[in-house]
Amino acid sequence: MSVATGGSEAAAAAGGGGTRVFFQSPGGGSGGSSGGGAREDAVSAAVVQVQQRRHQQGKVTVKYDRKELRKRLVLEEWIVEQLGQLYGCEEEEMPDVEIDIDDLLDAANEEERALKLQETLVDCYKPTEEFIKELLTRIRGMRKLSPPQKKSI
Repeated sequence: MSVATGGSEAAAAAGGGGTRVFFQSPGGGSGGSSGGGAREDAVSAAVVQVQQRRHQQGKVTVKYDRKELRKRLVLEEWIVEQLGQLYGCEEEEMPDVEIDIDDLLDAANEEERALKLQETLVDCYKPTEEFIKELLTRIRGMRKLSPPQKKSI
């Protein structure tokens, strides 16, 4: 087995951190010709460049906690469904009601959260106590979503 470290020059020129090592079986790929080594180096350099591009793309990706996002999405879908029942209409016909989960999470305590929800639902003609109680139970333990943080490259 031989070790090929082709592409280290390309990695250094492109600002990459380290050299990639590729393992090859003896006699594999070159077919015994003297021109095969240059071709292998070119292929290795291309592989290194592709790997560097993938790494750079990963740096600019905003990282959120997917589990927390999923919980938030499920909660928001539940809120829309419950508001539809409270107002007796479909989502498109619903009055402009905005329930900001992060705003509720900023509140000092449960009573303040309940007051904010009651103020938001003041024009609802159906009783809202059960909805408010259930919503406060569902947001318990949730974290406020922070804005995406920019990483310097």
